[in-house]
Formats: sequence, C-alpha cells, structure tokens
Amino acid sequence: MPAFLLPALGAGAAIGLILGLIGAGGSIIAVPLLVYLVGVPDAHAAIGTAAVAVSLSALMGLAGHARAGNVKWNCALVFAASGSLGAWAGAQAGKATDPDLLLALFGLLMLAVGLSMLRPRRSAPNPDVRLTRGTARLLLPRLVPLGLLVGLFAGFFGIGGGFLIVPALMLATAMPIGYAVGTSLVVVFALGATTAASYALAGHVDWALTGLMVAGGAAGALLGIRLGRRMAGAKDLLTKLFALVVIGTGLYVTASGWPALSALASAG
Repeated sequence: MPAFLLPALGAGAAIGLILGLIGAGGSIIAVPLLVYLVGVPDAHAAIGTAAVAVSLSALMGLAGHARAGNVKWNCALVFAASGSLGAWAGAQAGKATDPDLLLALFGLLMLAVGLSMLRPRRSAPNPDVRLTRGTARLLLPRLVPLGLLVGLFAGFFGIGGGFLIVPALMLATAMPIGYAVGTSLVVVFALGATTAASYALAGHVDWALTGLMVAGGAAGALLGIRLGRRMAGAKDLLTKLFALVVIGTGLYVTASGWPALSALASAG
C-alpha cells in the first residue's frame, strides 16, 4: 500500500466536502494539503495535481446544483471562457516562478482570502437575472473582465478560485448567493481544467495521486451537498469557521516560505 494512499484520499475528501458544503474554498486548501499532509515535495507538482483534482471535484458537485436549477448557464459560460484565457496566462507565469516563492505567495493569498471571507456580503439579489441579447450590453462588460482577472489568479496559484468567483458573479450580475454557488462550479471546473492542462503538458501532474484525490473528492462532495441542505441556516457560521482555518493555514504556509519572501525583498 503506497504511503500516500490514506492521506491522498483524506485530502480529496476534504476538498470535495468543502466544495459541496459551502460552494467555495476547497481549492485554497488543496495545495497545502498536498505539500504538508500528503508530502508532495515540489510546489509545481502540488499545484498541477491539485488543479486536476479540484476541477473534477467541482464537476461532480455541479451535477447536484444543476439538477436543483441553481446554475445560470449563459453567465457561467461567458465567465468561464474569459476566465480560462486568464488561467492559461496565469499558469504560464506560475510555472516560471520559484517553487518556494510560489508557496510563500500562496500563503499570503490564503491570508487575504480568509480575511475577505469574514467580511459580510452586501448585494441586492436579482434571482431572475439572465444573460440574453437584451441584457448583454449591461452584463458582458462586467462578466468578461472579472472572469479574466479571476482566471489570472486561479492559473497562477493553481486553484479553482471559487472564493473569488462567487462574489465576482454576485457583483457582475446581482444573482443571489445560491445561484452564484451553483454557477461558480462551472467556472471552477473550466479554470481548474485549463490550469491542469498547462501543468500536465509540463509534466507537473502526479496522475496516481490525482486518482486517489478524485475518489476521495467524490465521497466528500456527496456528503457536503447533503450536509449543506441540512445546515442551510448555518452557512454563514460555517463560512466564518472555514475562513479561520484558511487564515491559520495561511500563516503557517507564509512562515514556512518566509526565507523566499525575504530573499525577494532583499533582491528588490
């Protein structure tokens, strides 16, 4: 039995659980789990492997949201298309960055994401929003640039970016958070697949490890969706608790990569 079998299954289950439960955030812990729990020695390999696992976990979680009618497909496809262009460019930049520095920067991103998740969201929900010929003039100038920007971050750090996609969709279209969560999984899959393709072409994907994480992610996603339905009233609390976990992990990852950050500051 490979030494990484149980840690890999556990990491995949954790990612799927979080994606199914709160619709975002699973990818932000994927790289730290692979590096510190599973023991992947190289940040580039961790990012490439995580991108494949996260994109497939999002696809499995999407099925349930699609059946429930929580996906705004036209908005999702436009956002995903522009985001995929950004993700490809971001992945090229990420592969050219020193692995230790990349991991340290990832820790700083985790801190920023965790703090942003603690902030209350303000929006005037519009559950009937649709991307049509009539609304394209209003929605496309918002969806396309936001998708491109989110894609750049997602590709550079090898993450699905659900924690960025959900608020970006709400900002661009004013759709309620329930629709934003379902719609975001289309984009998470697209961005993860784009990033994964870039890293796979460079040989930075451990396919055996990916298979174990996807298997764990399938079980985690099913459990997360079921728990999410039962705990719908506590979703804000769950998000805040997860934000604290992200902040704590970000502090650890940043501290571990501090020498790389110090070297960058000295060089500058």
